[in-house]
Amino acid sequence: MWTLTSDVEEYAAVAEPFLLGDPVRNTVALTVLANLRAGMPVKDPRFGWWTAGGELRGAFFHTPPHPVGLADMPVEAVAPLIEALGGALPAVVGRVELTAEAQRVLGAPKRVVPERLYRLGALAVPDVLGHGRLAVPADFPLLVSWYHAFGDEVGMSDGDVADRVSGRLAARELFVWEAGGAPVSLAGLSPAAGGVCRIGPVYTPPSCRRHGYGSAVTAHASAVGLAERCDEVVLFTDLNNPTSNAIYQSIGYEPVSDYAHVNYS
Repeated sequence: MWTLTSDVEEYAAVAEPFLLGDPVRNTVALTVLANLRAGMPVKDPRFGWWTAGGELRGAFFHTPPHPVGLADMPVEAVAPLIEALGGALPAVVGRVELTAEAQRVLGAPKRVVPERLYRLGALAVPDVLGHGRLAVPADFPLLVSWYHAFGDEVGMSDGDVADRVSGRLAARELFVWEAGGAPVSLAGLSPAAGGVCRIGPVYTPPSCRRHGYGSAVTAHASAVGLAERCDEVVLFTDLNNPTSNAIYQSIGYEPVSDYAHVNYS
């Protein structure tokens, strides 16, 4: 049975202990929850938890305009969730077995982006020209343009990009790789949630690619995370991009689970 609420604290009180049972696979759910409790604005959020046999066994979150996020749950909970949410969803993201069930119920989507969750094992720092550093306010115009370019490339928006970049700069969540006296690549590092930080986005402009800058800035941000902020670092990749998957594995990231981002709008 699904229990729905729009009250983040009610959801947190019930679902957070469950989500913390696997903070790596529930990294997005826990990060969203932490951001909401820190004051992130959201309109018409919905949350819920699935109970079976008197035991909490699943959770979901929806913070429009982002997709409905399927956290840990049994496959048989997906169809009742879709029914509870009105039977039509603009987008769903979660582990592949859950999104496959959502597609069975909802029908063929307009677009599916296959993703893989990686966890950092032993970090291997690449030998790349330049150095990593924390992004600073002077980087703001460049980072806004890179965020827009990244969103265009992957076909996903991140709301008000200027506000997003400004907030992440203030929270010390953005890192750049600098070579030849100029920034050449970007990596974000989410705040720790359940002891886990998440890398993303990672973006290198086309003119600066094929020099290892993306792997270098990812390794730098990962090292900062482990040294100062969290116990584990994870990231998601687009499985349609074999180059990025190979790069992340080369610096020590190991596959955990496959996911999918399914769009109906």
